[in-house]
Amino acid sequence: MNRFLSLAACGLLALATAASADAPPAAPQSSFITLGTMGGPLPEPGRSQPANALIVGPSVYLVDAGDGAVEQLIKSNIFLPQVKAVFISHLHFDHTGGLGAILGLRYQTNVPGALRIYGPPGTKALVDGLIASMKPGADAGYGLEGAGRVDPASTVAVTELRDGASLRVDDMTVRAVKNTHYSFPAGSADDRAFESLSFRFDLPDRSILYTGDTGPSDKVVALGKGADMLVSEMIDIPATVAAIGRIRPDLPESDRTAMIEHLSTHHLTPDQVGAMAQAMGVKSVVLTHLVVARADDARLATYVAEIHKRYPGPVAPARDLDRF
Repeated sequence: MNRFLSLAACGLLALATAASADAPPAAPQSSFITLGTMGGPLPEPGRSQPANALIVGPSVYLVDAGDGAVEQLIKSNIFLPQVKAVFISHLHFDHTGGLGAILGLRYQTNVPGALRIYGPPGTKALVDGLIASMKPGADAGYGLEGAGRVDPASTVAVTELRDGASLRVDDMTVRAVKNTHYSFPAGSADDRAFESLSFRFDLPDRSILYTGDTGPSDKVVALGKGADMLVSEMIDIPATVAAIGRIRPDLPESDRTAMIEHLSTHHLTPDQVGAMAQAMGVKSVVLTHLVVARADDARLATYVAEIHKRYPGPVAPARDLDRF
């Protein structure tokens, strides 16, 4: 369902009434589907890991590809041949765990052409490893003697992006900046080797800022200035610590301390989401990467109320398969 449809219906009706009969046709309308909204890497029944589908005309672009992405695509009536490219924000497994299934099932169903994959430094190594894992199955094929074989490496094309990247992908302009999901010392070898990216998609009909995973970031705010929609991650530190505790009650105290430091510095609280949305001047906010149980409407309402202390516009906590 379109979570913002009711908010825009009156305005759209007025525009349609006022439009001239000989006006040029409108640009193709885009959709953004939150395929998976669970705050990874924690499992929850009925929800998938972080993944999104950006639909522009007949083309589909994945924005992150967490575990379950293929299943969520088909639930959205999207078939793998429609997926033209994948954008990976960073290399944590909860955002990449579904990529192997996407590549393998495209291969097995002979989807023509190479899938374009864009991501931060390290993306090529990740994809090379997935391609290597496909080779035994590709060599066996369907068990027919003399059957031709296609090199799985020929089915992908990887482009690594760094801070400040800007590129044209079909009918959209994509820009990326390095965010604050990592906090390696500036100029260190790790800082040069690893980047977590936020993306801005400027489409024929609107602009979307996707934070990926990040803490507060002036670069992300600058990238999102004037965007129509902000798709933002959000952290609830107590809820996340409690969820991890249920899975790992034996977690060493040193690991728990490091985890809390990571959650506190590398993610966004509701207050910080509100501050960034207000500074960007966006028209609406979609919240994803939520650890709280999706049925906990009361807790979700507290997030929205906290954001509204800073940002007065529409805020929607996303569910899996919501369409915006």
